[in-house]
Amino acid sequence: MTNNKSTPASKTRKENAESGFVATAELRDSLQLVLVQLLDLQLVGKQIHWNVVGPNFRDLHQNLDEIVDIARRGSDEIAERMRAMHVTPDGLVGTIGKYTELDQPTNGEILTTTAIDIVVKALESTVGVMRKVHDPVDEADPTTADILHEYIAALEQQAWFISAETRKP
Repeated sequence: MTNNKSTPASKTRKENAESGFVATAELRDSLQLVLVQLLDLQLVGKQIHWNVVGPNFRDLHQNLDEIVDIARRGSDEIAERMRAMHVTPDGLVGTIGKYTELDQPTNGEILTTTAIDIVVKALESTVGVMRKVHDPVDEADPTTADILHEYIAALEQQAWFISAETRKP
């Protein structure tokens, strides 16, 4: 009888059927941590997107969708890369809640200036995790590190765009 509960490290006979590169435990865990941050960035971005109010609302509202789109593409690409390396990604809400490093916004309306602070911190936190795992990922699999490079650059650019809203020269 098979256990329906699996961990990111568990593999079925079917998952081992194909040959190819197999992720080390450290690579698996690093990518799982990145996946969690990207999935939560989508959730945080949408929560703020729906509830932001105040000056420059429309621009921020639209920019939040750009961030969510980047995080969504990134989470899908990381999860599919994990599958290509014989790893089972875990995107369940309980896993996200347990392992996210992102601060959670409160429920309710959020003033644009407060939203900017929250989003920039979430972007920097997500990128911080990617940078923290980058060197071990690069050592284990440079191809996967290239994926991280793409999303680090895109998310850092978004942090710059968003933070410029409240910066003064």
